[in-house]
Amino acid sequence: MHMRRIVWFSLILIWLLFPRSTGAVVDPRQSPNNRFGIHILETGDLPTAAQLVNSNNGDWGYVTLVIRFNDLNRAKWQAIFDEMRRRHLIPIVRLATVAEGASWAKPKTEDSAHWVEFLNSLNWVIQNRYVILFNEPNHAQEWGNELKPNEYAVIAKEFQAKLKAASADFFILPAGLDTAAPNSKETMTATEYWRQMALAVPEIFTRFDGWNSHSYPNPAFSGPVSGTGLGSIRSYQAEINSLARFGLPTNLPIFITETGWVNTAGDLSRLYTQAFTQVWQQSNIVAVTPFVLDYQ
Repeated sequence: MHMRRIVWFSLILIWLLFPRSTGAVVDPRQSPNNRFGIHILETGDLPTAAQLVNSNNGDWGYVTLVIRFNDLNRAKWQAIFDEMRRRHLIPIVRLATVAEGASWAKPKTEDSAHWVEFLNSLNWVIQNRYVILFNEPNHAQEWGNELKPNEYAVIAKEFQAKLKAASADFFILPAGLDTAAPNSKETMTATEYWRQMALAVPEIFTRFDGWNSHSYPNPAFSGPVSGTGLGSIRSYQAEINSLARFGLPTNLPIFITETGWVNTAGDLSRLYTQAFTQVWQQSNIVAVTPFVLDYQ
């Protein structure tokens, strides 16, 4: 009996001391969730962000923030994640490359290993590690001054596969597209961009854990709350419906990581109140993080 107790004690000690796999991502819709969030550009804005998204008895709101490829400083970002944990903020991390003049360099497939090593080294705030794979590549200036949906699809597949191989807790979101952009030398319509992505990598839209939308009230960031379709604050609905033909599951959790009205659009308090109480109410919406808390 004494020996049996020693064995059980040893097993419990091993269980406590060694890291345990937490399994795959959890569905954030299956537990109480504070969908209020904000997009920030500077991590010094975290105290103000917490006051905003966790106000009125709210807790564990979301913050979308950007990590650049030339800023992969583990000590710095671990301290930021630790602060977010103390302030009950859930990070949604958007990956970015480096600025080249007025545009952003294209990511490379060989960059993925460095990104994975860095992201996997961090102690994340919650189990789900929300990661957005870059930004609005249907704007040439966001993709090395080129419009290459086939390249984006290949890069997204590579990053998704390697992140998932490193940890099933990575919750992968695609880049949000500008759904009001026309076909031009500098931009491509979102529907054409998605079509060419699917041609390049047919299964690409089955690889994401959630859907990321930039549901801006256009035209000119001044559209009405009642607007519908692509280029409105309900754009996410049109995106999901449009992409079902390419295999995107229609029941994915939705993250609206950019939205918002220009300051001259009218009574912003009224517009946001109407949007949050009349539009962004569907049970599959996990987070809404308007852009941006403080634009320099």
